[in-house]
Amino acid sequence: MEEWEIISADACMGEQKLSEGRGYLAIKEAVLKELERRKELSDLELKTCIEEELQKRDKRKILSFQKRKEYAQAVFDSFRKFGVLQELIEDEEVTEILVNGPNYIFYEKAGELYTFPKTFSGEEELSDLIQAICAFGNRMVNEASPIVDTRLVDGSRVNIVLHPISLGGSSISIRKFSKEPMNMDKLLSYGSLSKEIAVFLEKLVKAGYNIFVSGGTGSGKTTFLNALSEFIPKEERVITIEDSAELQLNGIKNLVRLETRTAGFEGVESIGIRELIKTALRMRPSRLIVGECRGAEAIDLLSANNTGHSGSLGTGHANSTYDMICRLETMVLMGMELPVSAIRGQIASGIDLFIHLGRLRDKSRKLLEIAELEGVINGEIKLNVLYRFAECGEKKGKIYGKWEKTGELKHKEKWEAAGF
Repeated sequence: MEEWEIISADACMGEQKLSEGRGYLAIKEAVLKELERRKELSDLELKTCIEEELQKRDKRKILSFQKRKEYAQAVFDSFRKFGVLQELIEDEEVTEILVNGPNYIFYEKAGELYTFPKTFSGEEELSDLIQAICAFGNRMVNEASPIVDTRLVDGSRVNIVLHPISLGGSSISIRKFSKEPMNMDKLLSYGSLSKEIAVFLEKLVKAGYNIFVSGGTGSGKTTFLNALSEFIPKEERVITIEDSAELQLNGIKNLVRLETRTAGFEGVESIGIRELIKTALRMRPSRLIVGECRGAEAIDLLSANNTGHSGSLGTGHANSTYDMICRLETMVLMGMELPVSAIRGQIASGIDLFIHLGRLRDKSRKLLEIAELEGVINGEIKLNVLYRFAECGEKKGKIYGKWEKTGELKHKEKWEAAGF
């Protein structure tokens, strides 16, 4: 088949996408050879090269102007951006992108999952995109290390699992974040909490209470942590510690952001959360913010909180506040053999308050509970619940309710020291 016939065949595909066409692949292969020959091309030179290849293969002007434009953009995106995912990356209403092998792409918008009509041309194109994403995040993924967590330029979280561990083809899960950092005013406008609670939380953060945010997957823990951080006094020195840097803290000049590193070739060793917490303590922090506790690093965070580093913030996965306490106990035991009574004492003295978030059945995210750790009584950690969300009903598919104040803050030493 002649070159123009390949282009023509792709142009007549109807709803089938460009990335599946032979013309697309032929153009991409030709441009790739040019890149190998010239080593480096600017964006303008790359676009010119793509246009020239299009003209060579469409001698009879079969393609319309719009179709030519789509071809050129698809090829350009495959080299410089995210290929077939670029449209979803640029759509600010899309909150999650899920790739299940080269032939199935899904995305979340307004809490609902949809099927994306575009696909990758094959596992090779998907693999190229995965390597590009990992290269930016300074991560390595291969057969020896087929699972990786990394991030995009805007901080969006990315999880990758390579084929054949992912049987249907390599998998990519992208949790997108807003280009504008979340603040408390936005959370109030979304109905995620009340004004009374927002004012209360502002005073707690300024007073230096150690706060731990818990919740299930997708409940908005990182988003809420971003909002809380706006209350940190601007003159303080803040150190963030994360697996993949996602936090977007604005207005803090004395900020150090630390990120873990996976093991690589040539003796490059991994650096985990535990090592970063220990290092951060030598960097004169006013506050530590740990993006998420998943394992033995919990003991290091509690130790830091118990050695004079007030105002620390952290997050963890749990279905309730009590579940979060149990999970913290388990995580501490991953790193150190201690009596349960000693662990509970560390938790009760190292964390002042829990904030529990949830995602309701109408897809809305709410602050469900604020609980103060009153202390260890008869060997058990006792909670003093201060606020709790009470569901009142459902109207037009939306859940409505109110936040009930159920208790008073008992440990007021920091509160009074801050002058409140």
